[in-house]
Amino acid sequence: MNKKPYRVIGKFSRRRDGQAKVEGREIYVSDLTLPNMLFGKVVRSPYAHARVKRIDTSRAEAMGAVCLTPWEVPQVKYNERSGCSPKVCYKDRSVLTDTPRHVGEAVAAVAAESEWLALKALGQIEVEYEERPAVLDPIKAMEPGCAQIWDKILLGDEELKIENNIAVNRIIKEGDVEKGFKEAEVVLEREFKTGRVYHNQMETKSAVCLPERDGGLTVWPTTQTIHNTRILLGEIFGMPLSQINVKRMPSGGHFGSGAHVNSIIPICAALALKADRPVKMVHTREEDMYDHCKYPSIIHLKLGAKRDGTLTAGHMKVIADIGAHNTQAYSLLGVMAGWFVSLYYLPHVLVEGKAVYTNKVPACAMQGFGNPQVTFAVESLMDELAEKLEIDSIELRLKNYVGLGDTFWGQGPTVKSVIRSCGVEEELRKGAMLIGWDKRSRPGEKKGTLVRGIGVGRGFHTSGAGAPQPGEIIDYSGAFIKINEDGSVDVITALMDQGGGTLDGVAKIVAEEIGVPLSRVNISPADTRTTVYDVATHATRGIYCGGGAAHKVAKQVKKKLVKLAAAFLEASSKDILITPHDEIGDGIISVKNAPQKAITIRELIKRSHQKSWGTIAAVDSLRQKSCPPAFMTYFVEVEVNTETGQVRPTRVVMGCDCGTVINPVFAEGQLYGGFYRGLGFALLEDTDYDLTTGALTCNGRMTDYKLLTPNELPDANEFKCFFTNTKEPTGPFGAKGIGEAALNPVAGAVANAIYNATGIRFTELPITPEKVLKALREQ
Repeated sequence: MNKKPYRVIGKFSRRRDGQAKVEGREIYVSDLTLPNMLFGKVVRSPYAHARVKRIDTSRAEAMGAVCLTPWEVPQVKYNERSGCSPKVCYKDRSVLTDTPRHVGEAVAAVAAESEWLALKALGQIEVEYEERPAVLDPIKAMEPGCAQIWDKILLGDEELKIENNIAVNRIIKEGDVEKGFKEAEVVLEREFKTGRVYHNQMETKSAVCLPERDGGLTVWPTTQTIHNTRILLGEIFGMPLSQINVKRMPSGGHFGSGAHVNSIIPICAALALKADRPVKMVHTREEDMYDHCKYPSIIHLKLGAKRDGTLTAGHMKVIADIGAHNTQAYSLLGVMAGWFVSLYYLPHVLVEGKAVYTNKVPACAMQGFGNPQVTFAVESLMDELAEKLEIDSIELRLKNYVGLGDTFWGQGPTVKSVIRSCGVEEELRKGAMLIGWDKRSRPGEKKGTLVRGIGVGRGFHTSGAGAPQPGEIIDYSGAFIKINEDGSVDVITALMDQGGGTLDGVAKIVAEEIGVPLSRVNISPADTRTTVYDVATHATRGIYCGGGAAHKVAKQVKKKLVKLAAAFLEASSKDILITPHDEIGDGIISVKNAPQKAITIRELIKRSHQKSWGTIAAVDSLRQKSCPPAFMTYFVEVEVNTETGQVRPTRVVMGCDCGTVINPVFAEGQLYGGFYRGLGFALLEDTDYDLTTGALTCNGRMTDYKLLTPNELPDANEFKCFFTNTKEPTGPFGAKGIGEAALNPVAGAVANAIYNATGIRFTELPITPEKVLKALREQ
């Protein structure tokens, strides 16, 4: 496909915040200091399940500290993920609780003049607990007679009884799965398990809250969603949204941990309102690790196929251990069904999902929201199915993938749309050629201490959660754009940049559309009072949805600019041309076939201002009616040390279909980052629990929670990256998402490569050296 040449889109440009970040001058929430500010700390439960009988704060208060107990905060049950529709909003959260249900849950809080004094006051608060039975195994949790974690919660405003610790039970089907398996000539089924990975973002969660003199509240949080933060605080504290202002702050990464409103934010707000002074709270790494993690899963997967490789049916059973609180489990089970049915065409499908409460850290969205878990299972079983059918693994994928013109479910059964751009075949064909697929050895054929194998894994992620009809998740964005009195442009958006350059991409889209040099476009500081609603930077929606909204508004601004120019130059609007001129740092407006009629944007706006003709500006919202898949394929070569069990990737080929590439350097960075996090998910990362106490065995220390280092990655010249020649017709200048798609297929590709090297299939993540050695010995 021939793409239109663009001026700034697809070209490298430096990050606007890059220099400040590398020099350490960027200001994050934890860097903020306000006059008369207090420092807050939290009393956290040492028990996995308990009832608070008594809290004595007298000694802390005698030190001058402001203390807060569960009986002093609003008695409002809420869901931290306020971006869901009410019918799927399960509410079991409190600002502080007198019944902690996991180690580390907040039961009281304190604020004092310094962080040292707050810690000292914290130690003076006495809490008397009555310990209750803890349930740490999701399978045992569902057994009749097992201790109940919750008896009842709220679903919307209605009371919901919880039985056998099952938070959600969801069944989704299409066709007749029994008929499909009867038509199959080969049927395979396996059980797959994935771990409780910690998000491990560089910046722990923080909040600064300032009570205003008019009774309002200003909040500086670490979050992916300033508007949902505002909405939830209004719900909890009974304040009109006009009195709450939430500021957009630079982010040290979230990976999904800020798609909801973290527990620290309402606690900080409550302390500030009681103290009537600004309060700052910053999670320690241990507190952060006790606050959120990736959804662990047990997936029982069954696929049926005919001898020629045509898939006939698929049956997936999912058990998701959601921990002590239900952040978004109903949606999770829906999207996991969507990931399953949208990878390969299954005429008959059945998905049975259960989300189970346990006395562990609450799980939430993390880089793929169930997609890496499902894709690992599907890509592993497809690889095994190809071997069983004696069909090349790539050919089996090409025969069955859901692609151009097909309907895919995207983020679940309520989010269906037609695929209008697809680079799957190019990814598989070109990737196979670059890795040398046809030269790979047979599984387990190589012997010795170091054995190598090549595996493939493909997947996708949606660009947002849009569909022709709105689904279970609220999904729309907005933007406000104005041309300043000197012809420069301000873009005001609530869209969050998590570190991947999303806002730089928005600036490129606006500059490209209006016709001004990129240097003349500014992304303004933003808060909830100066921006229109944006749901969150999640679901790989930043460029497609947030950038799409900015593109829509930029078109309106350009239309007004053209109309003004036509009047000034005495020409028809259809004859007006706008051409950026980088040498003079401005856009030149001219008339077609009349080159003598020309003026710079700066001069036109200056004269308009002097004549009091008004400001050119526009504001609007956009709900994308599709969520086009960004397709991703990995070919990975691994080296397995048969004496130590260590697995190390040696070569990686990455093929990506994200439509029009906005900035190739940032896009490649997303692929490298996605591979790194996917590799950690596959080989190393997990949070283990002491099954007697419910505490993390790593004790919240990064010295014990291991991460991959550069030594475990291939050399830089062994990475090969390419983007497919595609363009998404519904995206801004043909762009789709990229972020989560870059992670989802990694574990499947790595597991398949390990099988090719050793002849052993691994169905449980992470695939640690201990597991590899054990399997080699058993082999």
